[in-house]
Amino acid sequence: MITRHSEAEWLGGVMDGSGTVKFGSGAYNGPYSFKSRFESGTGTNPEELIAAAHAGCYSMALSAALTQAGHPPTRIHTTANVKLEKEGAGFTITGIDLETEGQVPGIDDAKFQNFAEDAKKTCPVSKALAGPKITLKATFVGA
Repeated sequence: MITRHSEAEWLGGVMDGSGTVKFGSGAYNGPYSFKSRFESGTGTNPEELIAAAHAGCYSMALSAALTQAGHPPTRIHTTANVKLEKEGAGFTITGIDLETEGQVPGIDDAKFQNFAEDAKKTCPVSKALAGPKITLKATFVGA
């Protein structure tokens, strides 16, 4: 079993406070705040981190499936858009839209769509985030 960790610290009230997010690997250590989460302030936010994790995991899952089937991709590029909406007194992640582009020698668009859909279901982060609706738009770029 592999265990990864990150940490966050928040100082002060929610509106005027600020925090720091730090990856266990040391790859990122930076600020977040109310403004970076709900407005357009400097720093990251939890939803952006979820989007990065999902895009990275999905791209690797799709690449792995294609490679195992004998079609290693030249390129997989994925964007994840995490939707945060106000519900009642709080906020909820209501959906995640994945958009992926694949450049894969030896297959056609129909086959790519099948691999793309399967990767959405089998990606470990997709499984972990199965609560919100996760949509996918897959574009086959060719070989």
